[in-house]
Amino acid sequence: MIKNEIEFILNDELININNVDTNVSVLNYLRINKRLTGTKEGCASGDCGACTAIIAELKNNKLEYKAVNTCIMFLYSLHGKQLITVEHLSNTKLHPVQQSMVDNHGSQCGFCTPGFVMSMFGMYKDKVKPSNQNIDEYLAGNLCRCTGYNSIKKAAKKMYSYGRKDKFSKNENKIIKLLKKIKHNDILISKNNNKFYIPLNLKNLIKYIQNNKHYKFVTGGTDIALEVTKKNNTINSLIYLGNNKDLNYIKIKRNYINIGSATPINKIIPILKKYYPSFAEMFYRYGSTQIRNVASIGGNLGSASPIGDSLPALLALNAKLILQSKNQRLLGIKYFFKAYRKTALKNNEFIKEIRIPILKNHIFKCYKISKRIDDDISSLFVAYLIKLRNNIIIDVNIAYGGMDSIPNFAFKTQKYLIGKELNLKNIEKSKQIIEKDFNPLTDVRASSYYRKLVSKNLMDRLFLEINNNKVRI
Repeated sequence: MIKNEIEFILNDELININNVDTNVSVLNYLRINKRLTGTKEGCASGDCGACTAIIAELKNNKLEYKAVNTCIMFLYSLHGKQLITVEHLSNTKLHPVQQSMVDNHGSQCGFCTPGFVMSMFGMYKDKVKPSNQNIDEYLAGNLCRCTGYNSIKKAAKKMYSYGRKDKFSKNENKIIKLLKKIKHNDILISKNNNKFYIPLNLKNLIKYIQNNKHYKFVTGGTDIALEVTKKNNTINSLIYLGNNKDLNYIKIKRNYINIGSATPINKIIPILKKYYPSFAEMFYRYGSTQIRNVASIGGNLGSASPIGDSLPALLALNAKLILQSKNQRLLGIKYFFKAYRKTALKNNEFIKEIRIPILKNHIFKCYKISKRIDDDISSLFVAYLIKLRNNIIIDVNIAYGGMDSIPNFAFKTQKYLIGKELNLKNIEKSKQIIEKDFNPLTDVRASSYYRKLVSKNLMDRLFLEINNNKVRI
């Protein structure tokens, strides 16, 4: 059965809705339709965090809280969730997070304050230890133009001293009961000749796309939503995959990490830390907590951006993709990218799963170069996979982003290095060969000269790091 409305909880009220345009963001719905103006618009691109709110989802009979950027989240993706805004944090008295911000002078002009409060509230509900590292991680997606960061960090460190339980702890059972009342059917919203489809499972998704054309998939919306917020385009048909249980999973099987294409990146990081720490660490710079809570590797692959950070890493690791239509096919990722933002996906076909091989006795390193450390698009990205035997390179993959129209290997450099000893002389020679592998363009992020220079310098960094911690077989 297909329903024509979504249900979600706004603060503590159960909402049924189907009369809003399918391209409307959560932020605009809050500010315009509900007059909840505490949530601010600063950038409309998920960069500043002024629009941060909290989503609560029911997982294993418990509520799981996560911060999101409402400016790039489509309204209808709220189906089956609770949305908590800054207005709901206090009633007769301030929430511990708010009180800590007041007492520690964490607010100056006040514009960014609601976003910071909500990100801190996400930390509070997740019971995150307020160490410098954790605060930097959870607040990296929030910008303060008054530069009041010291006071804000001080407030985050002291928030638990105002109480470790809040009204949300007391009302949790009530919210769980309300969420359980929401039936998880397929949803199809039609408004102003636009459509928003939410398939419950893989079977229904496959059936729908066989009978429809000219749709776009969305999971986190961290890329596609910019078509609306920045380019003022209208997306006529959206298929939301974030609620699809058959595309949200992580399984370790037969020496592969098998990841459903709609699995949020923050769910993947703990697994990657075990097998590929460098890959996991990269994701902390890929995007803020708000971005990683909803963005997926499947969406990153589908966009096929030559500067998509996960793509060179997956390429270097020889990942495989399960592509799904009526039937499935397995494709090595090196065959997936065809041209600028063009992939091997056929009509009515989508990425179902990403398979990352678990490779032992290999060295894997990846490096991101960008203008700022956190939450920025890469000027250059490189991933190395190397296998050594007695300090001889017996296998190597070097995959770059930002050096070509697609994520690509440094084929000539790889060919030269195989069979060579890993020493400074051969690294110096490989740096000369990289010049022949790529002819990068000059754009607003970096010049061609800069990209070539940095690609060479990263070879030195790789060599120095390996020499400090060699892996041999």
